Amino acid sequence: MFNTFTQERPDWRRHHHRRGPWGPFPPFEMFGGQRGGGGPRARRGDVRAAALALLRERPMHGYEMIQELEERTGGRWRPSAGSIYPTLQLLEDEGLVAAEEIDGKRRFTLTADGIAEAEKRGDARPPWEQVGEAANAPAGRLRDGIAQLAVAVMQVVQAGSEDQIKRTLDILNDARRRIYTVLGEDIERDETGEA
Repeated sequence: MFNTFTQERPDWRRHHHRRGPWGPFPPFEMFGGQRGGGGPRARRGDVRAAALALLRERPMHGYEMIQELEERTGGRWRPSAGSIYPTLQLLEDEGLVAAEEIDGKRRFTLTADGIAEAEKRGDARPPWEQVGEAANAPAGRLRDGIAQLAVAVMQVVQAGSEDQIKRTLDILNDARRRIYTVLGEDIERDETGEA
């Protein structure tokens, strides 16, 4: 099997399904993030709740909602058009939103039923705040650290000399051993009962 760090790099450009030395699965996707964005993915229900909460504030079109959610989460959650627009269509089918065409864009407004549905949440925290909290939790910070490390490693793979690739591999191997040491310390503490 090809080892990215120690052997010649193949010409992956001739394979349509591959996007780089990582094959079809860049490191960002292995840890639940998205290429170029990272961060936790929101559940489908969150998109629905977010759309209702945003429309409770004012009428918007779909792309405006995407931008608003990205801004409110500091870039951690940018729902795709493929999740926003079907959700808005479903809300329209349920009679919770009405759409009108303005300057070639569909702008959505809550109906009376939509306002009642949005108010059922009461003073619950909006979905975009929950996404931010998940990202700031220890697991979210660790995931961000992994994504940042993956970016640095990819740069070495793509532009590094043979010596830089070897030294980077040594660093990664050392980091892996140290992480297992940390886990081992916790196991030893649990077995001895000492903190």
